[in-house]
Amino acid sequence: MKSRSCHYGFSLVEVTLALGITSFCLLAVLGLLPSGTKISRDATQSTKANLVAAQVMNFLRSDVRLPPGQANKVCGDGTQNCSWANLHGHWAQVAQPDNLYFTNEVKQTGNVVNGPGSMPADAAFVVNMKYLQPPTVTTSIARITVAWPAAAAPVLANGDLNLTNAAGSLEFFVTVNR
Repeated sequence: MKSRSCHYGFSLVEVTLALGITSFCLLAVLGLLPSGTKISRDATQSTKANLVAAQVMNFLRSDVRLPPGQANKVCGDGTQNCSWANLHGHWAQVAQPDNLYFTNEVKQTGNVVNGPGSMPADAAFVVNMKYLQPPTVTTSIARITVAWPAAAAPVLANGDLNLTNAAGSLEFFVTVNR
């Protein structure tokens, strides 16, 4: 009598081939992780830069609409380190851009700088506000540039930012009606 032997399963060659294909696909997926992480980080920084720009634009727009005798509340209750208060009406008197620094938590840090100066150690973003001349009694236009990281976008002698080494930057124009 013949013995009938049935062997079920995969051969060693089939298992090796399946492992090779699986490892090739896994390496391709793992190769995409660094670029995905970089894209995510860039998107986060861009979102924070938009928040910084929105704060600056809102300040410029609200600063001039204060009724006589009312105090500027841009710095909140005074617990923040904030030097925005000295920008009140400043737009009409200067041709030199103002530079503000913000932390990674989108909070203003340091003082307003009107040219090359010391950058706060915790600065992550730098904002350059250039008032386009000549401002009129009723309207002024400001060009706002936000760059990050702040250390890679130094302030030049003319007050503008050197964006050569910056990881990213945004530029906005805001019309401020008085």
